[in-house]
Parts: sequence; structure tokens; C-alpha cells
Amino acid sequence: MRIVTLEEHISFPEMAEKIPKHALGGFGQSERMQQLAAKLADISGERLKSMDANGISMQVLSVDSSGANLLNPTEGPAFATLYNDLIAERITGLESRFTAFAHLPMTAPMAAADELERAVKKYNFRGAMIRGLTQGKFLDQAEFEPIFERAEKLNVPIYLHPGLPPKEVADIYYSGLPNHSGMAEALACYGWGWHAETALHVLRLLYSGIFDKFPKLNLIIGHMGEMLPMMMVRSERAFQPGNGGANQRSLSETFHQQVHITTSGFFSQPPLKIALDTFGIDNIMFSVDYPFSTNEMGIAFLNDIELAEEYVAKIAHGNADKLLNLKI
Repeated sequence: MRIVTLEEHISFPEMAEKIPKHALGGFGQSERMQQLAAKLADISGERLKSMDANGISMQVLSVDSSGANLLNPTEGPAFATLYNDLIAERITGLESRFTAFAHLPMTAPMAAADELERAVKKYNFRGAMIRGLTQGKFLDQAEFEPIFERAEKLNVPIYLHPGLPPKEVADIYYSGLPNHSGMAEALACYGWGWHAETALHVLRLLYSGIFDKFPKLNLIIGHMGEMLPMMMVRSERAFQPGNGGANQRSLSETFHQQVHITTSGFFSQPPLKIALDTFGIDNIMFSVDYPFSTNEMGIAFLNDIELAEEYVAKIAHGNADKLLNLKI
């Protein structure tokens, strides 16, 4: 079966080195991140061998956290342009195996919209990945609307991935823990905080009316829906149209029409069942979260899904092929 994975990360050392250390904070300094540096930098070596060994047909690549989102509006656009050029260069000749989400200079929203269009039209990138907040701001702020407008015009999705928590949040929520930086990072990021923040981000987009203002916009979120499937019934009641928000449609109607989720990093059947019951089979796509998760873990999970083959095929590749216009 054809298998497409959508949340698969890269980080080129020569680009990461351009990010000021103060902007990174402690991110990327952990022993785990240092161990993964070579895997993040690689595309055509061990990464491709692992894809072949596990039957993965295509990865959609995206830049890991340390990028243009941490640079000022003057420096960010050139950085993002160079990064996208390098990605395109390194997947040349491997277009049947790799494509990418554009890296955007989010601190300069109009330049980000232009870079999205350039990457899509010049390199056939399949949308963009945006990582968390930008200078402490959620994407429901009016200054970011040019990016949504351009994505809708280009008919490409935005993948909303968690990002580094703002310092003010980290100081309150994730400080005062046992003297172990890895524990704070785990709680703030992949152990809990990332997922809660991204769920909040999506709910803010709903409540502020962004989905209604851009009704053809498609949003992708990872990690089996970032807690939203579990919370959907309760959130549905809170965000009914007319309850004070700008949303004109219900949460479930909006999500079914415009929000898609991937399985990245979640390889357990019970969360998938909740996602199927809430988002539905047509809104779920397979992802691994390589190299933070292994292809072996992802494929074992995919093989254990107890659904008819036609439905497994939708998760494995069909929904992604349709949403990202991946021509076979």
C-alpha cells in the first residue's frame, strides 16, 4: 500500500547556527536533541533507507522549531527564502519520495504570504508549516490574515505545529520543577504543553471567525488532533454560534469541513478510535513525526488498525493525496 507521512522534520545545521542563542533559549541543547541532529540534517541517506525498509512512499518535510519564526521582520524573510531554496535543492531528483511544507518568516506576515506563494509556485511545495505563537501572538490576530488569504488562494493547507512556549508562560507553568531541564522541556513541549497550546490555538481561530472568513482554508494539526477529539463534545457546547464568538458555524461542522489531523507520534488505537468518531475517516492522515518517533513504530501502528482496507488506505495515503494534490 502507498504510504504518505506528513509531519517529518528536518533541520540543517548551517541554518540553525544562524539563530541567535538567546532566541533559542534552552531548546536544542538537550542530549536528546543533540543525538537527533544528524538525523534531522539528513534526507537522502539514513532517512531514505528507513523509508524503504518500512514501505513509506513519501515524506512531506518541514523545518524543526529553530527557524525564521525566531528572527525579526528584517532578518526572517531572507532566512526563510534560503531555507526553502536549500530544501528544494536537496530533494531534487527525489521528488517522488519527498516534498515539503514551506518555511515562513512569520514575524513579517506579508513577506510570509509572498514566500508561501513562491515556494508553492516555484518548488511545488504543498503548503506551509507554522510553529506555535509568533512573538507571543496567536494567528487569530488580524496581522496574520494575509497568510490565510494566500493559502486559500493557492489551495494549499497550513499545518499548525506546536512551538516553543512564550517565556512568560514558561516562567509560570514550567518553572520551579526539580532541577532537571529535561523534565521542564518534556512538560512544556512533547509531554503536555505543546498539545494543549495547539488545541487552544485552533479554538481561538474558530472563536475569532477565521474559518468563516476563509471558508476554503484547510488547517492540519498533528498528534492525533492535539487533544481536541477528546474534548470535542464539551467544546462544541461552549462555542455554539451566538455564544459570543464570531464563528458562524458549529465547532464540529467547521472542523469536519476545514480541519484535518495526523497521527504523528500517537501510535495507540484508543486515541485513533476517538478521532474517527469525532473528526471522521476523511479527516485523518498518517504521520510518524520522524526522527522524534521511528518509522517502525508508525508502521506497526498502521498495520494494527482494525478497519476495512479501503479505510486504512484513506489514512495511509488517500486523504493526504487529495488534500495535498499529490499526483501518483
